[in-house]
Amino acid sequence: MCAQSTRPGILAPTADHLAALAEDALSSVPEDLLKPIAGLAILVEEFPDDETCEAMDLETPFDLLGLYQGVPLGHRSTGETPADLDRIFLYRRPILDYWIETGDDLYHVVRHVLIHEIGHHYGYSDDEMEALELQAEEDEQNIPSSRA
Repeated sequence: MCAQSTRPGILAPTADHLAALAEDALSSVPEDLLKPIAGLAILVEEFPDDETCEAMDLETPFDLLGLYQGVPLGHRSTGETPADLDRIFLYRRPILDYWIETGDDLYHVVRHVLIHEIGHHYGYSDDEMEALELQAEEDEQNIPSSRA
């Protein structure tokens, strides 16, 4: 489902807009988690690539909102040089589709996906990531919002 056809006259947020939301969402991530992600790239792509869809056995590229690619911090060897950069992909079209279907605030959708993928960077379980997101929501409620 395309955001433009669902809300006539409203253009879908661009990749740059999603990247700005992700950057803003980083401000709500607990500070102790931000220190080790200094070299973590956050990229916005339209969809997961064909290789990713095949490797994850996705029925449709809309099934994946985000992806962490890299070696989780707890699985790294100090003498080992990483083959590639650690990256978080945010997939614009699936995120927009989810946003339209649920009616959730787009910022909160992006933040949820971002925190979930940061959790994979740490090697956290889904329960630990859920606790992380709850903590981020509590922290966010205690600071004024800069989003317009």
